[in-house]
Amino acid sequence: MTRCSVDDVLPPSTDEQDRPDKPEEACGVFAVLAPGQPVANLSYFGLYALQHRGQESAGIAVFDDRHQVRLHKDMGLVSQVFDQSVLERLVGDLAIGHNRYSTTGSSKVCNAQPVLLMTRLGALALAHNGNLVNAAELRQSLLEHTDQFNSTTDSELIAFAIQQEVNQGLDWDGAIRAAAARCRGAFSLVIGTPVGLFALRDGHGIRPLVFGHLGESDQAQWVVSSETCGLDIIGASYDDDVQPGELVHFRTGDASVQRDRWCSEPAKLCVFEMIYFARPDSRFFGESLYSYRVRIGEALARETPVEADIVIGVPDSGIPAAIGYSQESGIPFADGLIKNRYVGRTFIQPTQAMREAGIRVKLNPLPDVLAGKRVVVID
Repeated sequence: MTRCSVDDVLPPSTDEQDRPDKPEEACGVFAVLAPGQPVANLSYFGLYALQHRGQESAGIAVFDDRHQVRLHKDMGLVSQVFDQSVLERLVGDLAIGHNRYSTTGSSKVCNAQPVLLMTRLGALALAHNGNLVNAAELRQSLLEHTDQFNSTTDSELIAFAIQQEVNQGLDWDGAIRAAAARCRGAFSLVIGTPVGLFALRDGHGIRPLVFGHLGESDQAQWVVSSETCGLDIIGASYDDDVQPGELVHFRTGDASVQRDRWCSEPAKLCVFEMIYFARPDSRFFGESLYSYRVRIGEALARETPVEADIVIGVPDSGIPAAIGYSQESGIPFADGLIKNRYVGRTFIQPTQAMREAGIRVKLNPLPDVLAGKRVVVID
């Protein structure tokens, strides 16, 4: 039987279990299956590259060669949650990592991920980016078999659904498929099991998920990430996107992967990924998001031409589009706003009041650049 040791995870209070959670659409997920490699350290850097996707909490679960699992997760940024002493304890061949998006009424460690559960086939560690629209119904159906929920997240419901399907007799592949079929909404998942790593995307592919490899392609060292920037930071090669409605199984020591469609729906990637959530150095559909955002600015200049003296972008996400607007319109680009680099992404603060206060601290105008000018502001 697989043994799970959980490091620094606090149980929720009763009132926390009953309080509904809010969506956490922009989380970051990361996974490494690489025997002989420091998978926890690699996951640390991968999560660091995905920090923009979630700044509330971070966690890493690691499976060793005996399928024992160690988990460390806590509130805070990746650099605050992990230090070298923690990473040295997370020794193994397979790591599952997660950054969590800030939400209202759920800023507590019990809602941090990965989710870790036991099944009749061993341990299950799951990290989720997305939001289920049928969480209430799924929770109710699960209550027929368990009332041992440890958090208020829809992510845990997916893990419990997989656990239920496994315990009712399905293998890992069948259980993950069956659980996914019970979910509606957005879900990009990385799942650690004793038989390897699974990556799954909902039928519409609402949230991104990519995979690649470390070293030579025949070395069977696999990496899965929400964005390609997570692959880049650890020197992994990009192989492909996990396609909408696809389940990918990476087995330990196997240089090939098993790719199957569990459902077929029209692709509907969230447009906010393209313009804001994702890093500009990431690539979607074979194109860098920086180039895509420049082209958006160029299109905007063609659609809404104006007379102005300068074009400025709201840093950082508005800069590429502002450059594109400037290039297409011929209006000079200038830096009109200075950003405080020590302030996080204000959009993903949990309250509107915190977002407004964060903007005042985050951005300061340059009067020498802006005074007396007709300014096009791109955000």
